[in-house]
Amino acid sequence: MPQDFILANAKLILQDEVITGSVHVVDGLISDIGSGGNVPKGAIDAGGDYLAPGLVELHTDNLERHLSPRPQVNWPHRPAILAHDRELVAAGITTVFDAIRVGSILSGNSKRYGKYARQIADEIAQMRSLGALKISHHLHLRAEICSETLIEELEEFGPNDRVGIVSMMDHTPGQRQFRDMEKYKQYVCGKHGLDSARFEEHVRLLCGLQETLGTRHEAAAVAAARRYGATLASHDDTTADQVKISHQHGVTLAEFPTTVEAAHACHACGIATIMGAPNVVRGASHSGNVAAHRLAEIDRLDILSSDYVPAALLLAAMMLSKTWGNVPRAIATVTSNPARAVGLEDRGKIAIGRRADLIRFADLAGDIVLKHTWALGDLVG
Repeated sequence: MPQDFILANAKLILQDEVITGSVHVVDGLISDIGSGGNVPKGAIDAGGDYLAPGLVELHTDNLERHLSPRPQVNWPHRPAILAHDRELVAAGITTVFDAIRVGSILSGNSKRYGKYARQIADEIAQMRSLGALKISHHLHLRAEICSETLIEELEEFGPNDRVGIVSMMDHTPGQRQFRDMEKYKQYVCGKHGLDSARFEEHVRLLCGLQETLGTRHEAAAVAAARRYGATLASHDDTTADQVKISHQHGVTLAEFPTTVEAAHACHACGIATIMGAPNVVRGASHSGNVAAHRLAEIDRLDILSSDYVPAALLLAAMMLSKTWGNVPRAIATVTSNPARAVGLEDRGKIAIGRRADLIRFADLAGDIVLKHTWALGDLVG
C-alpha cells in the first residue's frame, strides 16, 4: 500500500458522530477528512463499511498464551511473539501493551514459576528493531505481589524499556478476583492439574508471601512505575477501601474491578475503569464477579481490554454500542480512551495529524467482520 492514499465511501467513526466520508493518508498520518460518499479516482472504495481508529489494547494475556500454549509446554519465544503480533493484527489491534509477569516463585512444590520478563522484553525490542513486528508494542509489567523475586525483577527495567503500565497484581487467595475459594480451587486445579493437597500447599505459600512481603512489594511496584514514567494500575479492586488505597498510591487505571462498589469508588476518585471484552461477549465474569454490562448500564465502564481473547475487543465494543445506542462512545472504549489513559495522544482518533492506524469492518446482522487493518498507513492485515 502506498503511503499516500484515500479511503473513501466509508462510515467514519469520529469522536462524537458517524458520517459517510473519506480519509486521506500521507506518510503514515491522517492529512485530511472529507464528507460524502463520492469516490475520487484512485481512491479505495470502502463500500459503506465502517472505518475506525486502530484498537488500543492495554491488558492482554495473549503473548503468554503463545509462550506457553499448554501447561508445562514452552514455545520458542520469537515464533511466539510473531504469532501474537499477527493475531492482534487480525483482531484490528494496532497498539498493544504486552502483559508480562514480573515476580516469580522459585520454592515450594505446588506451582513454581520462574523469571522470564527481562528476556522477553529484550526479544520484543530486538524484533521491533528488525522490522519484524507489524504493530506498535509496549510493555505492561504485571507486578505479582505474592511472589519471591518481584523487587529484583523490577530493578531489571528502566525508563528506556517502553514500560507503559505497571499493574499491582495481588492474587492472595480469598480476596479480590477469587473471594470465592471454591471457584479459585476450580480455576487453579483445572489450569495447573493440582490435587487437593497441592492446592492447599499453594494457598499456604501465597498467603505467607502476602503476609511477609506484600507491603514491600506493593511499595516497590509504585516506585518502579514512577521510575519508568509508566501509568500505575490496580487489579481486581473489590471494596471502596481498596480503591482508596489505590488512589493514594497514584493509580489512574483500575483493571477489572470486581464489584459495583469498587467501580463507583473508582469513578469518584477519577480512576478509569477497565473491564474485559470477553466478559461483555459472554454476558458474565468467568470468576463470578460483576458483569461488564452491568457497569456499562450504570456508566462505570471506560475502557475495554481483550484480556484473553483478542478477537473479543471489537466485537464487545460494537455490543456496547447497542447497549448505549452510541457507536462513537462504544468505539472510544477501545481507541481514544485507552490511548489517553497511557498518554498516547498521537493515536486513537480519526483526526487530522493523528497516526493512520485504522481498521475497516462491516456489521453483518450482528457479525462483526474485520476486513483491513492499517498501522501508520501500511496495510498490515
